[in-house]
Amino acid sequence: MKTFCGRANPTTGALDWVEESEEYDYHQEIARSCYADMLHDHDRNEKYYQGIRAAVSRVKARGDKVIVLDIGTGTGLLSMMAVTAGADYCYAVEVFKPMADAAFRIVKKNGFSDKIKIINKHSTEVTVGLDGDMQTRANVLVTELFDTELIGEGALPSYEHAHLNLVQEGCEAVPHRATVYAQLVESEQLWSWAQLQPMEVDGCKLLPPPAVSHCAGAHSVCDIQLSQVPPHRFTPLGPLCTMFSVDFSKPVSSAPQSHSSSFPAQSSGRAQVVLSWWDIDMDPSGSIVCSMAPSWTYPDPQSAPWRDHWMQSVYFLPVERRVAEGEELSLTVSHDDYSLWYSLQPDGQQGSLSEAPPCRPCCVCQAHLVWTRTRFGELNDRQRTQSYVRALRSVVKPDSVCVGVSDGSLLPVFAHMLGAKKVFSLESSGMLKQVIEQVLNANSMSGGVQILGIRPDQLSSTDLAGEPISVLIGEPYFSTSLLPWHSLYFWYCRTALVRLLTPNATILPCSATLCMVAVEFQDLWRIRAPCGTCEGFDVGPMDEMVQSLDFRESHEAEPQPLWEYPCRALTQPRAVMTFDFLQCVPEQPIRCQGSLPFTRRGRCHGVALWMEYQLNDDIKVSMGLTRPVSEEGACEWSLHRKQGVYFFRSPWESSGDGRASVSYSFTFEPSIGDIKMDFTVASQ
Repeated sequence: MKTFCGRANPTTGALDWVEESEEYDYHQEIARSCYADMLHDHDRNEKYYQGIRAAVSRVKARGDKVIVLDIGTGTGLLSMMAVTAGADYCYAVEVFKPMADAAFRIVKKNGFSDKIKIINKHSTEVTVGLDGDMQTRANVLVTELFDTELIGEGALPSYEHAHLNLVQEGCEAVPHRATVYAQLVESEQLWSWAQLQPMEVDGCKLLPPPAVSHCAGAHSVCDIQLSQVPPHRFTPLGPLCTMFSVDFSKPVSSAPQSHSSSFPAQSSGRAQVVLSWWDIDMDPSGSIVCSMAPSWTYPDPQSAPWRDHWMQSVYFLPVERRVAEGEELSLTVSHDDYSLWYSLQPDGQQGSLSEAPPCRPCCVCQAHLVWTRTRFGELNDRQRTQSYVRALRSVVKPDSVCVGVSDGSLLPVFAHMLGAKKVFSLESSGMLKQVIEQVLNANSMSGGVQILGIRPDQLSSTDLAGEPISVLIGEPYFSTSLLPWHSLYFWYCRTALVRLLTPNATILPCSATLCMVAVEFQDLWRIRAPCGTCEGFDVGPMDEMVQSLDFRESHEAEPQPLWEYPCRALTQPRAVMTFDFLQCVPEQPIRCQGSLPFTRRGRCHGVALWMEYQLNDDIKVSMGLTRPVSEEGACEWSLHRKQGVYFFRSPWESSGDGRASVSYSFTFEPSIGDIKMDFTVASQ
């Protein structure tokens, strides 16, 4: 069977489907999954082991054989724990074939093949009986079916089916119970990811369309490393509420439900956002707890376990609501079988649990369907907006004919507000076109920007009413871009439009620069690091998969939002390659190489890469570092864009004396619009 994967094409701005080899699933999906992160999560693994030992002991104390069902076995780790704890037999279910094959090899390598059966099926397809996948129902149910939202991977339907068909009544379950917590807060930073805010442009207000402001938005969870949102970035309006619990040792229902928690408002403010996380009790007594709480809830934040497979959740209320200190409020969480959503009412107005849950939020304005949450945040960034407005003010004249090339950009609207003669915007999406038209209509500027749903190479002089382009503008931002340099699609657009530009046309931005810095990650390194042994079990086959990226993917960076993953610079940042937008895309590759000495002591895990755009001679915007690196090497990253991370196969210990350096080689290939790179570390 052929495998097709989407890959951004910077030369066309499209997402191309590329045929991969049959080995792709094995190497890429596993190596780039969260399995390595989970193996490094000692807190999780230790708590599971403790809970499994206790559950096996309770069954043995009753004089029964211990038959374990492990749903979502992954590497087989929990099954091996169960057998080591004394289980008589274990059925390990894994639906993803490459992972099931890996589990088979790991189980065999550790000598448990006679007591662990790997079943490559979805748990709802598993059969019980003499000719079935399982000979008998299990009396211990072990699962790891959770995501950041707890139920997003289908935990409730899987548990519901297991209790009906695969386990005995009164079985032991590890984990035994899960509890969801939530806190109502006001946060300008987080709310900026949900709604378009009014903007100031040359002394005039640009208002968001009413349809956008009144829209409940997309219902999907926003999962982030909440530990990196410091408490001064939000104001709690209520206590941390226990919203609901699920007892996994008893029959579970996946039917829609609602649960409410009432409390007086702790302070006055704007109720906007709900912060949420969960914990799991590994045993009935609640003495073995694995918590997803952010680090700032711990007396010692440094003691909080780090994990990337389970983070924290941010939910945006359908409507912002002012609350007064002491006002009685009721926070309601609703869920179906796969997702949660929250609503807020004055206390006494919530419905009973027998009633249908509040409707799930749904976007009706289209903006929440075409702008990601980080894109909302970027559009709402006042400092960023002012940088673009200042740059536009310096080039837009009363006789300017401006063309904007970026997805869902407000720059053409700004150009119109600054007095350009004519403004055109090329939009790749019909929905984006409608959203920008809503902005224009809401501000009595209908027709001020002519939005053309065509590609740059399709644009003709007729489309521009015979007017040549005097100002070409872009952020640049394209929804298909995955890595920072994929936005070089703007350069290809500029090249396609050369026939329509005036001889002295202004290009904004006028250039782009690729920058790099070698870094030591506080925790992110775990997602690519080999584990060796995990809780005493040899998981070498998994390490081999993670380390198997020695073909194309090993020579590529991957996108990461580095503001969520603290790192320390071990070298000075460096601009390594510049792209001149005043010229057309060259036919020949652009190459550069050099070396960057280590100036700080630490363990170098890889290189961070980002783009900076020169808007004019004086104004530059960075999609990576937002301020100079501190003397200690602390980095502050843009909240709005992902940076590129190139992980070294092995970390490098830097003494910081400058005698060791990172050598780099970059090649920009115009034919594919991508950048090939290679790094080596060496001492003098």
